[in-house]
Amino acid sequence: MGDATPNDKDLYQITRKDLPLHCPLPGMSLWNSHPKVYLPIEESGEERCPYCGALFVLVDRVGE
Repeated sequence: MGDATPNDKDLYQITRKDLPLHCPLPGMSLWNSHPKVYLPIEESGEERCPYCGALFVLVDRVGE
């Protein structure tokens, strides 16, 4: 996540240090984004933002 550029991707890999997950992420341009929404990725390992459709994947899930 650290080198994400403003709103240019539709797939983001997230680690536990990035939790709690919300979209838009820090570093994304806010002027052309949507309201902040928190995404419950901890159990599923994947969540899609209901506003922009970005897919977030938790790459260091517990138990893997």
